[in-house]
Amino acid sequence: MLHLIHDKIYPMKTALFFFSLLLLSSCKQESQTETKETPPNIILIMVDDLGKEWVSHYGAEDISTPNIDALAKSGVTFNNVYSMPQCTPTRVTLLTGQYPFKHGWVNHWDVPRWGGGAHFDETMNPSIGIAMKEAGYTTCIAGKWQIDDFRVEPDALLRNGFDEFCMWTGYESGIKASANRYQDPYIFTKEGSKTHKGAFGPDVFKDFIIDFIDHNKKSPMFIYFPMVLTHTPFVNTPTDSATDNLGKHKAMVKYTDRITGEIIQALENAGIRDNTIVLWTTDNGTTGAITGKRNGLKVQGGKAKTIEPGISAPFIASWPGKIKGNRISNALIDFTDFYPTFLDLAGQAVQREQTINGKTYEIDGYSFKDVLLKNVDESKREWILGMGGGNNAALTQNGVENQYLFRDRVLRNKKYKLYINSNREPEAFFDLLQDAEESNNLIDSLNSEERKSNFKQLYEVIATFPEKDHDPKYLPNPSQAWDVEVTEESQLWKK
Repeated sequence: MLHLIHDKIYPMKTALFFFSLLLLSSCKQESQTETKETPPNIILIMVDDLGKEWVSHYGAEDISTPNIDALAKSGVTFNNVYSMPQCTPTRVTLLTGQYPFKHGWVNHWDVPRWGGGAHFDETMNPSIGIAMKEAGYTTCIAGKWQIDDFRVEPDALLRNGFDEFCMWTGYESGIKASANRYQDPYIFTKEGSKTHKGAFGPDVFKDFIIDFIDHNKKSPMFIYFPMVLTHTPFVNTPTDSATDNLGKHKAMVKYTDRITGEIIQALENAGIRDNTIVLWTTDNGTTGAITGKRNGLKVQGGKAKTIEPGISAPFIASWPGKIKGNRISNALIDFTDFYPTFLDLAGQAVQREQTINGKTYEIDGYSFKDVLLKNVDESKREWILGMGGGNNAALTQNGVENQYLFRDRVLRNKKYKLYINSNREPEAFFDLLQDAEESNNLIDSLNSEERKSNFKQLYEVIATFPEKDHDPKYLPNPSQAWDVEVTEESQLWKK
């Protein structure tokens, strides 16, 4: 009798046992799902033409930037970050994770103004918008692009992975209104290009981003905000006015600070500040027409030059609860590093070769995610690089070509900086910790083992670079009636 009862009970116990295992497994899976972190929202704010001498957190004495300063205090401030010294080389380097000698945009090229079939071709280059879109992000860009002509390529930004966009068109040849990025701005959206009468361009771009945040706060967002501020022309803003260029420049810097604060407040209002990393930087130094005072020294704007005020960019990163506040970092970073860092933050595998849309590209940058989140003092770099100052490109029958086979460039480590000329020869060597103004060239004074060792370390890097810099990579667009012939002799870029 008991045997029969056990025969009946045993299958029931077995069923209960396996049912319990299923429940435990289910609970474990749910627990893993719940603990898996959602990728952070990523916002990159990149100001146009502004050096450290105009950010009070970096020691600027002629301006107060309280919102930028507050952002810095909530996160980490970087001292050793190199951009390129001019617009196009910096922007394409940021987009591609490659140095100008590889992506080819060594010189500035104002596509809407000069045309000639040139453009940023996402079919022949990596593009961070595409990569972040593939990583599952909803993407947005607002501000300045200037490396495609939207009359020729109205879908350029969509092809580059941006779901939403609101852009100054750039100065389009033959359309006088398109020169306006500030008062009565000429702006391109999915509805086309038009003048926004009575508006101030920076507000239009900022409002577009805030609206994007409000409508997409439930999904991971990648927002690229290349501001039009503080690039010339010097203008008054809705909150400040002046009669001279210096006063107008100050007004523009103050408005940059104001917009920075409004973006941060929008994240707070949306309830997503704690899951958003905000990166704040600039594309190159201030125009040479403006001089500011920093830490007791007068600093002339270094735009288009590879001196420190031209390429040593202010860079701040903030993520409450993730990035330790009030931190200063001397880690070496340059603009090729943003591409792999964004992917790393998005939870994607970061490799030197990235395959996008079936094509494989070699990336020059390294992720600095650990510097941000693990308080690591060192990046994965032993040197950083800047190149591409001035304009030495011409439009030929072969398209836009760089006029130097090997552009001059600078490399630095944490202490020393080496200048290399277009003949691949060293021409200046500075101890930046002892000589921040680069006034004492040590090239003929390598009289210590430390100097010799650092010089050798930097100079040997040059041998790893291609013998010839690439020209820009693109399939030429059809010729247009407004194309302008740009040659080295015409010097249109200086007008």
